Amino acid sequence: MEYFAGLDVSVDETAICIVSDKGAVEMTSSVATDPESIAAALAPYLSRLRRVGHEAGALSPWLQPGLKDLGIPAICLETRHVRAAMAAQRNKTDAADALGIAHIVRTGWFRTAHVKTETSYRMRLLLVHRRNLKRKFLDLENAIRHSLKAFGIRLSKVGRGGFEHAVREAVESDAMTAGLMDCMLRARAALWAEYLKLHKLVVQITLSDELCRRFMAIPGVGPITALTYSTAIDNPARFKRSRDVAAYFGLTSRRWQSGTSIDTQGRISKAGDPDVRHALYEAASSMMTRFKGKDALKSWGTKLSKSKCHRKAVTAVARKLAVIMHAMWRDGTFYEGDPTATKEDAARWIAAKEKRVARADS
Repeated sequence: MEYFAGLDVSVDETAICIVSDKGAVEMTSSVATDPESIAAALAPYLSRLRRVGHEAGALSPWLQPGLKDLGIPAICLETRHVRAAMAAQRNKTDAADALGIAHIVRTGWFRTAHVKTETSYRMRLLLVHRRNLKRKFLDLENAIRHSLKAFGIRLSKVGRGGFEHAVREAVESDAMTAGLMDCMLRARAALWAEYLKLHKLVVQITLSDELCRRFMAIPGVGPITALTYSTAIDNPARFKRSRDVAAYFGLTSRRWQSGTSIDTQGRISKAGDPDVRHALYEAASSMMTRFKGKDALKSWGTKLSKSKCHRKAVTAVARKLAVIMHAMWRDGTFYEGDPTATKEDAARWIAAKEKRVARADS
């Protein structure tokens, strides 16, 4: 007889349920959320324990490797599949969820979620905190702009460099407002200084990485896009075909088909990592609007924008970028957007781009 286990993981405790290959419940328990504690609870069944499933979550990058190191046949399950499988449950409890996950891994009706390496998670953490600091900075700046409109002060034409001086000059006659704005401006300056530190670190890591430098040879792809893409993929071998990457990041169209009367091709699914999708879209937009050189992908997107709208063309270019970058990574090749350009021309363009990125960082 073989056994299958389901884990419903929470911050403090993990509910465990073990079922047999016939579907009978053999054991239910609740232990502390820790690989050693979970392994100890599963130890009596370990010799015939075939699969141990847990839903992908915030603790998965720590829990999955820990269970594997202890000899537990752990599998991280896709969240959407688990939720769909257990949607018919009348009562939702930790014990019921653990039982549902145990039956999911017993029947084999699941999709495995990829748990990235620790290095990828560290780079991901850097990108997330850089983005968060920039968003908070912009939130403060917009709050200052909005609050001053009550006094008829409009700062719409003020750039980032002259923003602080313009605000102080506008409120210098009002002592109370000047004091409030002083607090906001000092907080804004502190956020900007810390954001620049993280951005500089991102650029330094990107320029020192050979793969990211190859990605940056593509027009429109900068340090943020290159590092975001590489950390999200982590291992190119987990995709059998490069075109599967576009669907993984939600850049392919949804389809709704039923019988012979309904067959609708919808908008992109927007599944997967939104940060990667946004980065690829920005790179594609930059290629089509700011890059002035010759490029086969840009020409294809420009031609497409004449029959479709510009945004659909940019999305299509972003989808192709995702496929091309994976193929470059898998095959170890370089981007050749202009077939008429020589290797010397391409090398000079790449060197100039890296120099601009490094100069902008400093």
